[in-house]
Amino acid sequence: MPRPVSAQPTDVELQILGVLWERGPSTVRQVHEALSARETGYSTTLKMMQVMKAKRLVVRDDSVRPQVYRAARSREQTQLGILDDLVQKAFGGSARRLVMRMVSSNRVSPEELAEVQRLVAEAEKAEPRRTEREGGDS
Repeated sequence: MPRPVSAQPTDVELQILGVLWERGPSTVRQVHEALSARETGYSTTLKMMQVMKAKRLVVRDDSVRPQVYRAARSREQTQLGILDDLVQKAFGGSARRLVMRMVSSNRVSPEELAEVQRLVAEAEKAEPRRTEREGGDS
């Protein structure tokens, strides 16, 4: 039985999206040239982008020749989708577990940790904590 098609982009699809996010709307040839380090053929790039269109990861403008592709979602929207999927699959839906694992992994630089602390402080100021709003004490 074939595996169901994932709504999340693969590694190669993320590379293509990266080109589109950086360059903006582009032809297959332009994307292929930007990915030239991958040493794949033009037809492979074309096929990947056709698959990405079917997955609704990219949008194609058929009104011009050659056709121009653009990312269907922003980098930020795509990252949030991937992150939500990761939290559900690997951390049982717990963002706390994700953050705790990342911080305890020693892969967070002091600068990144300071930024996380700043973001947490901003979030606490902007919105009362859920337990306070709901009257809970967890």
